Amino acid sequence: MPRVLSEADVVEFRERLCDAAERLFADKGPEAVTMRQLAAELGVSPMTPYRYFKDKDDILAAVRTIGFDRFAETLEAAYAKPASARAKGAAVGEAYVTFAFEHPQTYKLIFDLNQPNADQYPDLIRASQRAHGSMSRYVRALVEDGVLKGDPEEIGMMFWAASHGAVSLVLAGKLPADRARALISGMISAMSQGLRA
Repeated sequence: MPRVLSEADVVEFRERLCDAAERLFADKGPEAVTMRQLAAELGVSPMTPYRYFKDKDDILAAVRTIGFDRFAETLEAAYAKPASARAKGAAVGEAYVTFAFEHPQTYKLIFDLNQPNADQYPDLIRASQRAHGSMSRYVRALVEDGVLKGDPEEIGMMFWAASHGAVSLVLAGKLPADRARALISGMISAMSQGLRA
């Protein structure tokens, strides 16, 4: 008879499984990872993960939800510190790049992966929307303060595309890491010139 698990046991195992899954998904790609491999990574029977998650897609959604929330928390903390809209923008931009370089596996899983059945996971949708909102909040502040002119969502998408492009080049080994910050700063500055109020 299987032992009765406390809520703390369940939470602890789910966290361990998600940590292992993040590494394996990032290293091998979600398609190449099996539930058996995830179980072996934790030293448990092949059926054990099914006690905590429905299937591999369920685990992937949980891993990505955690990643989006961690990313959003990082940007929200950066946004909360400085006073001026420009300072907030600079702090959020730096937090974005730092997160990507300190957590490359998480970054790749949340931004470089398309999960076809994402609409089946409300927590994933919520976390993704939170992260995207965190990336454009500072742009809204710049528009409201009269620093930039235009649709904050569109401007935020342009800034994100520029930042993501440079970060992805670094993570793919196509651009030295020390060049990314200067490149991003230059691209954002050039775009901002055309968006001045």
